[in-house]
Amino acid sequence: MKLTVVGCSGSFPSAESACSSYLVEADGFRLLLDMGNGALGELQRHCGLYDLDAIFLSHLHADHCIDMCAYFVARYYRHDGGRCDPLPVFGPEGTEHRLTTAYADTPSASSMSEVFDFHTVKPSTFEIGPFTVHTERVAHPVEAYGIRIEHGGKVLTYSGDTGVSPALDELARDADLFLCEAAFTHGKENIPDLHLNGREAGETAARAGARRLVLTHVPPWTDPQVNLADAREVYDGPVDLAAPRQTYEI
Repeated sequence: MKLTVVGCSGSFPSAESACSSYLVEADGFRLLLDMGNGALGELQRHCGLYDLDAIFLSHLHADHCIDMCAYFVARYYRHDGGRCDPLPVFGPEGTEHRLTTAYADTPSASSMSEVFDFHTVKPSTFEIGPFTVHTERVAHPVEAYGIRIEHGGKVLTYSGDTGVSPALDELARDADLFLCEAAFTHGKENIPDLHLNGREAGETAARAGARRLVLTHVPPWTDPQVNLADAREVYDGPVDLAAPRQTYEI
């Protein structure tokens, strides 16, 4: 598997990065994890507008899904080559309604489903192209899912947005790469079931026995170097900060 960081800023885009979006590729199949603010523009550095094979939306907060409205425009109103076939989109219950409401002016109530083939995510194991994926609900104020992606004996886990969660520990169990949010700062914010800080991300990786930790979803108002240092205090494996255009071979 190849992982490309399309965007990694939390809450809103930074001067350097779009919000959460990550491209996972294997066997010629392209799966996008989330499409937050600014992600669609950055995505075009890494693949063509119409080259995605599926999208997974971890939850329906704007910094993880709002560029789907712009992507709707690109797919629905394409004239050269005709309208795109519906693209599989895996998201929480109500994803179609959320995107239709956010766009606010679709030609009809069903227009989103003319270019997106919506599938409702629940805790389960299923196939997306060549990937075997396992999803579990994690700790966040809205319905939110972490995802474990397996291919060729390798495992990539993406936390989505979450506080400390036993479900996340299991998703990250023995993962080759654990892409984990670290939005809060240890000793500063203390809001249960919302976000992790760098120390908690490191502790989760350690409990799970993950082989590599990549911290992501750090908002512009949070010092990423503090979170990186906090994670390294409690986790002995390699730790990186996600950065736009960074790639990992898994």
